[in-house]
Amino acid sequence: MLEFNILYTLIIAVGVLALLPGTVSFLVWLERRLSAYMQDRVGPNRVGPFGLLQSFADVGKLFLKEDITPTHVDKVFYFLAPCVAVGTALLAFSVVPFGPSSPPPAPVPTVEIVDGKAIERDPAVVKQEFDKRQAEYRKDFTFAIAPGLDIGVLLIFAVGSLAVYGIVLGGWSANNKYSLLGSLRSTAQIISYEIPLGMSILGLVLFTGSLNLEKAIDWQANHGWFVLYQPLAFVLFMTAVFAECNRLPFDLPEAEQELVGGYHTEYSSFKFAMFFLGEYIHMITTSFLMAILFFGGWHFPGISNIDGILGIVLKFAVVSAKVAAFILVYMLVRWTIPRFRFDQLMSLAWKVMIPLSLLNLLCAMIVREFGLSPWFLTVMSCGLFFGAAWLGTRMPVKTAALT
Repeated sequence: MLEFNILYTLIIAVGVLALLPGTVSFLVWLERRLSAYMQDRVGPNRVGPFGLLQSFADVGKLFLKEDITPTHVDKVFYFLAPCVAVGTALLAFSVVPFGPSSPPPAPVPTVEIVDGKAIERDPAVVKQEFDKRQAEYRKDFTFAIAPGLDIGVLLIFAVGSLAVYGIVLGGWSANNKYSLLGSLRSTAQIISYEIPLGMSILGLVLFTGSLNLEKAIDWQANHGWFVLYQPLAFVLFMTAVFAECNRLPFDLPEAEQELVGGYHTEYSSFKFAMFFLGEYIHMITTSFLMAILFFGGWHFPGISNIDGILGIVLKFAVVSAKVAAFILVYMLVRWTIPRFRFDQLMSLAWKVMIPLSLLNLLCAMIVREFGLSPWFLTVMSCGLFFGAAWLGTRMPVKTAALT
């Protein structure tokens, strides 16, 4: 096995940086083919077999097109915006375990109980035991750039929320009223949906006792997937990440019919491609999060105890299959549900998702406090979901006035 060192981390980082753009190119082709299938069209089928090289042809076109910079833009922030969009998306992926991983070691106790009395242990002994545990953990082959980070989920949310700065800077620096409207919409949307996004996983944290992604996978491998115990939290989380990624039906910051092209109206060539790349990388990252937090990551019944190269390959295949399934959901929803109005989008977050996430967290706290079976939480989550659906059918429907 490989010892953990800076060279190993750099190899993993370079591999991920090289693989992600290629994956995005394939996903663009897949979305275009799937969209064509759902609309009874042919789709790209001229460049390469089954049109597989169409995305690479599009990338070449973006690189070769004239890079136009309008004279009325604020050039510093105009060029900075796409860099922020891509940089935050790549940084958020750094703590995601994209393959089989081991949970970091438990903290070493600094006191021990002898005859009912707490006696402080020798700091040198504590440090020696800690170093030994860390050395054993670092010998494992870890599929992550920054493995074992105890605040992994918090870091992803914090860095992911910074992506809004790229959108705001792009819309403001363009000195275009449509771009500015798109960036303001994005600010309100991301801030609103970050609240239910974060609150939906607090119930998971109560059970795992950590924000570490590897520990979340380990808990599910021993007790069962969280989607079975907290289905409402999964629905809230998935809805919120759709809004965070600006995917339909939450693509109000772009809204071509209303805002021309949204916040990137004034961008072209490679700068536009960077915005596009950041959006797809964020989609990949959130798909990994859904697979890890609610569907056990690499865990699958029957393969948990398989060791060696075969076990690594099978577990990596399981993670990839789960992530691919969520990416397909992203693409299918795009051509299934129409875009919300902006007032509907904000009402969904503040009037529906935030109250439901609070109630779901309260249920998780009750189950945890009284030591009940997690299946009680399943019943409570389903009751909240169907109760909210029933209440929604009894609410008066507001129609937008035509102007």
